Amino acid sequence: MAEAIALMDIDEEENQNHLSKPNKGENVVVPATTPTSKATPWVEKYRPQSLADVAAHRDIVDTIDRLTSENRLPHLLLYGPPGTGKTSTILAVARKLYGAQYRNMILELNASDDRGIDVVRKQIQDFASTQSFSFGAKASVKLVLLDEADAMTKDAQFALRRVIEKYTKSTRFALICNHVNKIIPALQSRCTRFRFAPLEPMHVGERLKHVIEAEGLDVPESGLEALKRLSNGDMRKALNILQSTHMASQQITEETVYLCTGNPLPQDVQQITHWLLNESFAESYKRISEIKTRKGLALVDIVREVTMFVFKIKMQSDIRVPLINDLADIEYRLSFGCNDKLQLGSLIASFTRTRSALVAAAN
Repeated sequence: MAEAIALMDIDEEENQNHLSKPNKGENVVVPATTPTSKATPWVEKYRPQSLADVAAHRDIVDTIDRLTSENRLPHLLLYGPPGTGKTSTILAVARKLYGAQYRNMILELNASDDRGIDVVRKQIQDFASTQSFSFGAKASVKLVLLDEADAMTKDAQFALRRVIEKYTKSTRFALICNHVNKIIPALQSRCTRFRFAPLEPMHVGERLKHVIEAEGLDVPESGLEALKRLSNGDMRKALNILQSTHMASQQITEETVYLCTGNPLPQDVQQITHWLLNESFAESYKRISEIKTRKGLALVDIVREVTMFVFKIKMQSDIRVPLINDLADIEYRLSFGCNDKLQLGSLIASFTRTRSALVAAAN
C-alpha cells in the first residue's frame, strides 16, 4: 500500500514538472485572422444587394424586377462596358428568387477562365439536368450565370445553344459580356437582350457619396468631380480609385486623385496644349519630356487628355479633323508599344502643322 502511494506521488510530481516546463512553441498563441471590413475591397463591400440598390438603368432593372416577380424570367443577355452593374443586377435577381440559399441554386462561371466546350458539356449540362430544390414559391428554376461570355469559343457557344434549348423548363441562363458582337446570333436570338450603358456622372456621384459617408472620408467637391471624370461611367473603377487614394492620403482632393492614378492634371494638360500650339518644336519637346519625367506621366495618357482638350478649343472643322485623326494614330501606335520619343515627336509635328493651318486661315 505504501509502495502504491509512493508511485502515485511520483506520478503527480512528474505531471506537475511537465506542466511547469515551458515547451518551445506551446506558449506562443497565433490568433486566427479573420478578414476585417477594412481589408474588404469596397467594390465587393458596397455591391448592391437588391435590385432597388442598383445605381442606374432603372428602366432595365424595373423590367427585370417585374419579370422576376411574375415568374416569367427569360434567358438574359446583358452587355455593355465594365463596371455598369451587369453582374450586380443578376446576383440581385438570384437573391430575390432564392433568398439566402441562392448560392445553391445558381452556377456561376467566369467564361474567360472556363470557356471550352468541355465545360458546357460537363459542368453546365450536369447542373442543368439535376433536379432543383425549391426554396420558395418562385424558385422553380435554377440559374446559370456565365460572366464574360464573349470570351467563350465558338464551339462552346454552339454547344451552349443546344443545352439552353434542352433545359429551358428547369433552368434559366444569364449571359454577361462586354462585346455583344462576339456572341453568335443563334445565342442572341434565344435571349432577351439588355444594354448597360456607361453610368451618368450623377449616378456615379450619388453612389460615391454613399460610400464616402459610410466610410467617413474627407472628400471635397473637387475630389468628387475628379473621381467622376476619371471613372468614365465605370462604377467599379470609381470605387477602386477612391479606395486606393484613401490609402495614400487622408484627404481626397483633385490633386491626390490624379497623382494616385498617374493621370495628368487638367492644368498640366492645358499647359502642354499651350506649348504644342505656341512653342517651337525643340522647346515643346524639351518641356513636355521634362514634365513627363518629373510627374511620371505616360505619353498615352497625355495624348488622350490632349485629344479631349482639343474638342474644347475653337477651331475650324477642316483643321480639327486631321489633327484628331493624327492623335488617334499616335494612340494606336503607342498601344502596340512603339517608341515614346518618336511618338512625342509625331505629336508635336501634328500640332505644328495645325498651327500653320490656323495662321493661314486667319490671314
